[in-house]
Amino acid sequence: MGEQPTPALRRAVRGYLDHLTVERGLSANTLASYRRDLDRYLATLADAGVADLASVGAGLVESHLARLRTGDDTHPPLAVSSAARAASAVRGLHRFAMREGLAGADPSRDVRPPTPPRRLPRALPVDDVVRLLDTAGPIAATGEDAPLTLRDRALLEFLYGTGARISEAVGAAVDDLDTDEGTVLLRGKGGRARLVPIGGYAVDAVRAYLVRARPGLAAAGRGTPAVFLNARGGALTRQGAWGILRGAAGRAGLPVDGPAAVSPHTLRHSYATHLLDGGADVRVVQELLGHASVTTTQVYTLVTVERLREVYATAHPRARG
Repeated sequence: MGEQPTPALRRAVRGYLDHLTVERGLSANTLASYRRDLDRYLATLADAGVADLASVGAGLVESHLARLRTGDDTHPPLAVSSAARAASAVRGLHRFAMREGLAGADPSRDVRPPTPPRRLPRALPVDDVVRLLDTAGPIAATGEDAPLTLRDRALLEFLYGTGARISEAVGAAVDDLDTDEGTVLLRGKGGRARLVPIGGYAVDAVRAYLVRARPGLAAAGRGTPAVFLNARGGALTRQGAWGILRGAAGRAGLPVDGPAAVSPHTLRHSYATHLLDGGADVRVVQELLGHASVTTTQVYTLVTVERLREVYATAHPRARG
């Protein structure tokens, strides 16, 4: 154990990650995860004495992926979803190697990754969302803490009012906003941009923040174009935005730990589910969420069906048989 990967293996991985960056436009977070997954795979190949990808057999790929689920002396077992992502990284590397002439065959072609359990997105009831937003603070806030209160309220209203991913919200620039038209340009996965309407409540909260809070916060920084700023005048980070939501959820009496914990994605799920509950077409919701495939969006229709079942079971006189 402990052998180092050969230069040929490292070059192959660098080439594959460059391909994902330039050709596929994957996010920095996804790339970081793939890099970790492939570093672990290279360690397996090095320990097996493999010098290049052309020398890898299907059995070695299978044993590596199986070990991800069982763990070893230095790694705990991976969850199914993480193991599936790692398998995708390994299989993508071998497909890339074959296309680039680094290997004559793809040993991972017939290796099937574990199937992640299908989890329905968790959406908050509308009343819970309203309570969460209200605990961030009023848009008429005054006093020493007013700038951050206005920012927090604007951020949470923005997340729920647009269905933005947290990375899209903290990456939004002031020039991307048009509060007169009530729209924002969001830049999503793979560099895809989409124009999304902003609800009236979110527009009011964002306007209050831009006029009464952001200029003061920006004065402490170096002129970042980001909409949402931290107390030092820099762009708010994903972690910072998460902390704002977590604090508001705690004050609202909503779970902040465990599988039911409120997260930035909870507001995105709630946005989609409430639109569908209100009669929105799934194709429209797909565009609003920035999903490349409607299949991704259709998971939210399962949520609404579950809700219909609950209502039917409690309201229909012969539902229980």
